[in-house]
Amino acid sequence: MNTEIIKIILAFMVLINPFSALTLFLDLTRGYSMTDRRKVARVASLTIFITISFFTVAGETLLKALGISIGSFQLAGGILVFLIALNMMNGDGNPVKPDQENFDVDHVQSSPPTTAAAVVPLAIPMMIGPGGISTVIIYSSQISGALRVSAVIIAGLLISMFCYLALMAAGRISRLLGDTGLNIMSRIMGMLLAAVSIEIIVNGLRTLFPDLV
Repeated sequence: MNTEIIKIILAFMVLINPFSALTLFLDLTRGYSMTDRRKVARVASLTIFITISFFTVAGETLLKALGISIGSFQLAGGILVFLIALNMMNGDGNPVKPDQENFDVDHVQSSPPTTAAAVVPLAIPMMIGPGGISTVIIYSSQISGALRVSAVIIAGLLISMFCYLALMAAGRISRLLGDTGLNIMSRIMGMLLAAVSIEIIVNGLRTLFPDLV
């Protein structure tokens, strides 16, 4: 139980990776007061927590409604997560998350301070995108019982709190690590994510081919 929760927290940490969104957060909130900046960080973190909680509770039901077996989704999700990890280790970032250059940051800054950008694009899809949502559904489909479901939601709460703290310290972290430090951190997280993805793929193969694996 404890080992599984640690795996879930690790997977959430490297997939959500708030450090990859620090530059976007700073650009979006440039010129904002500390109160407005804190509000943007709070809404973004709350959005991440709500997203994790929703797919933890409803993920398996969605798969059944679409007629997708858990084993097939595990295998497909594991491959997706592995491709993300491979790109992160190569220094290319997360391929399923949009490039920050595609966002019209100047338009957001010209508008009055708002929390709309905290939901899209900051929280979704910049921090929690397809890879993160897939992982939530995969892990939620492997558990049963209110206690285990609560444990995953608590893990999501902890990650959301970490995201809030990282966003609030965005300026200091960016100055401390710089582009090189953030790039190294991304590669290390990519290595950890690759190990998580292999576990997901193996579990999917076990589910689909119990006699072969």
